[in-house]
Amino acid sequence: MGRPLRIEYAGAHYHVTARGNEQKDLFKSQRDREKFLSYLESAVARYGAVIHAYCLMSNHFHLLIETPSGNLSQIMHHINGAYTNYFNIKRKRAGHLFQSRYKAILIEADEYAKELSRYIHLNPVRVGMVTRPEEYRWSSYCDFIGERKTPDWLTSKLILDYFGTEKTARNNYRKFTDDLLGQKYESPLNSVIAATILGREGFVKEITARHVDGKQADRNVSAVKKLFNRPTLDTIIQAVQGVIRTDKVSAKAAIYLCHKFSGAKLKEIGIRFGIGESAVSQTSSRFALQMQKDTVLSEVIDKLKVMLGVSSVRTDK
Repeated sequence: MGRPLRIEYAGAHYHVTARGNEQKDLFKSQRDREKFLSYLESAVARYGAVIHAYCLMSNHFHLLIETPSGNLSQIMHHINGAYTNYFNIKRKRAGHLFQSRYKAILIEADEYAKELSRYIHLNPVRVGMVTRPEEYRWSSYCDFIGERKTPDWLTSKLILDYFGTEKTARNNYRKFTDDLLGQKYESPLNSVIAATILGREGFVKEITARHVDGKQADRNVSAVKKLFNRPTLDTIIQAVQGVIRTDKVSAKAAIYLCHKFSGAKLKEIGIRFGIGESAVSQTSSRFALQMQKDTVLSEVIDKLKVMLGVSSVRTDK
């Protein structure tokens, strides 16, 4: 199996995760977490990283990071390497600390940065560690809502600017996050293409054309094929109709799969199904929740994903 497809360029934004080897804890103490944050700070100072959001869980972490110099590999080598050395020396151990390489999803920031920041900040709530995100100390959420002094190395402006003026943005962001408390919702990462890119059709096409070269293709042929060969609306609809006979369920399933995997714009999908753009998003989200409750339906959709060649586009949460 080839190494993960890496797309690096100046000004790129990523959602980065890394997990402990064998699912073991990366952080065992307050000092461990503080030390890891110090390596985020040094990555900003030494390599020009821009950290937009973070959350340190027990056995993994999430980062929303920007690379003005196009040097993600260098940044992550510093962060993970320095932390591994610290962890191993402290506990008199040797060997790998992280489970394989980190996972980096290239994102279209204007479309997904705010959604991903909310997803990152709600991680501790989602697994039951706390009931509200501000109760968890080891994420950037309290910095976003103004409950503590933001460190110089953390940049919240990119995301807060989506929520109004400096006076209103923090409160609006809190409301934005609160909207999902107690609700089941679909991860924005479920829309990742080829475990590599999260963005609209135009963004994916532009990045693929500019930054996926022959060398990268040789490393991971499967991922590159998924970037270039995405199923059309007609292909998806025909596949769904051939598997799901109930018209109402078939339509919702087709909308969901078109939304997630065709790369078509919401307007285009809406016209195809005779509904508005917002209805496309709402139908897709509701169908995703329905699948979580209905294992039989979920298995049918998994079968359709295999048929359409998109069965491996999802990424770890």
